[in-house]
Amino acid sequence: MVRFTQDKNIVIGYVPIRRDMFPAGPAMELEKEVRARFETMAESCGDVTLVPIDEAVDGGMLWDIRDVDGVVEYFRKKKVDAVALIHCNFGQEEAAAKLAKELDKPVLLWGPRDPSPESDTSGKTGPRDYDTQCGMFATSRALSRYQVKFSYIENCWLDSEVLDKGFEEFIRVVSVVKAFRGMRIGQVGTRPRQFLSVKVNESELLSKFGIEIVPIWPEEVKTMVEKLKWSIEPEPEGCEIRFGKPALDTNREQNPDPRIEEIVKEIEANLDYSAIGHEAVVKMAYLEVALMELAKINQCSAIAIDCWGFSQEAYGIASCFVLGDLFDRGLPAACETDIHAAIGSVLLQAAARYASPSFIADVTIRHPQNDNAELLWHCGPFAKSLVRKGVKPAIKDCKGMYEIEQGPITVARFDQENGEYSLLADEGEGVDGPKTTGNYVWFQVKDWVKWEKKLMYGPYIHHVSGIHGNYAKILKEACKYLGNVAHDSVELVEEF
Repeated sequence: MVRFTQDKNIVIGYVPIRRDMFPAGPAMELEKEVRARFETMAESCGDVTLVPIDEAVDGGMLWDIRDVDGVVEYFRKKKVDAVALIHCNFGQEEAAAKLAKELDKPVLLWGPRDPSPESDTSGKTGPRDYDTQCGMFATSRALSRYQVKFSYIENCWLDSEVLDKGFEEFIRVVSVVKAFRGMRIGQVGTRPRQFLSVKVNESELLSKFGIEIVPIWPEEVKTMVEKLKWSIEPEPEGCEIRFGKPALDTNREQNPDPRIEEIVKEIEANLDYSAIGHEAVVKMAYLEVALMELAKINQCSAIAIDCWGFSQEAYGIASCFVLGDLFDRGLPAACETDIHAAIGSVLLQAAARYASPSFIADVTIRHPQNDNAELLWHCGPFAKSLVRKGVKPAIKDCKGMYEIEQGPITVARFDQENGEYSLLADEGEGVDGPKTTGNYVWFQVKDWVKWEKKLMYGPYIHHVSGIHGNYAKILKEACKYLGNVAHDSVELVEEF
């Protein structure tokens, strides 16, 4: 499949810490076991790199405050996305807190449970070798004094499943934070005039969060399509794309970019396209590749498009299916120029570690028989890979026509009111319901009236981003690190 490549790798700075007042030998022996365990967990998570501090600190363990600057410099060089503070005995809360403060990255705090005091290396009742949990309490307080947000896994045995689950969840949190910081959203065209609800404060997104909105002119898309017909690489800076005409040698035959044919074959092999014909599928393929190329040039992790007029005027096709297919290829693409929906979709896919595409839906009507179910629907921009088993997917008017899978679904909405930003994140279940047109899923929750009131009073609108799976807890924890983004919920979400 033709893919839009995103940076999915997570780099964790692994920092084993010990207290110099405790015997060094037991802590160093324990650290060997802990490191092996963390390396195994990192490998099982996929796309996770563990960076120990051996090259920055003699002995590979942090206990001396004088080593902090060297570790900070080393981790910055390695571009770590988060830091794991691992207690191998009581630890050194001063060094740990200063390190975390300087790095300004998500922090994981954990240490293994102590053995029975009678089994300590002394072999006699007396001073203990570790007191790990006690040190974790000290470090957590030091982090709080430095105003460092942190996540922690309960003090558990080294082979506990609690550690596996906690580490995996932390990786998902880091994935969300990494996706959020420095996000760039390509805006193709302007919002539909009537859609006051999708207005955003571009300057505020940049100053508060470093999120940039990158204008992409519809003319740039047209020019890119023409370039793809002759398989000419775009200029790196995009100057010719923005202002010039494509430098095409019209004396030779067209030689379309090979991705066009690949996408056409994929669509025609998996969907009933008889209502639109082969020519329309080719046009959609060109539009998909052009948008991916422009997103790549502008270093965008998502795009938002004026889907009401641009593609119809330029190519005579609706852009709905194209947007859904871009989700399938790894590029979230919001319809109706909904920037906030694009941001929510990026965060959901990061929480899912990019295992499934998200989707953007209207919250439309209540289920005629089920008082706690609602129709999540849109005119045809859901990824084809989400189609419900047993449903024959079709394309009509260049829009997807199929119900998507049921099961657990997380719904999110990033939005703001008077400069205050929040992330609504909660969960429900896809259930049976009446058939309708476009793309849809019936979404059941515990108490729909609570949801309706939450959406009615805002600061949310009738658009939500959704993804299959349970990630509300991950998004809640990630809000700690996003900076001035309050977590919001309808249902009660379990603590991290």
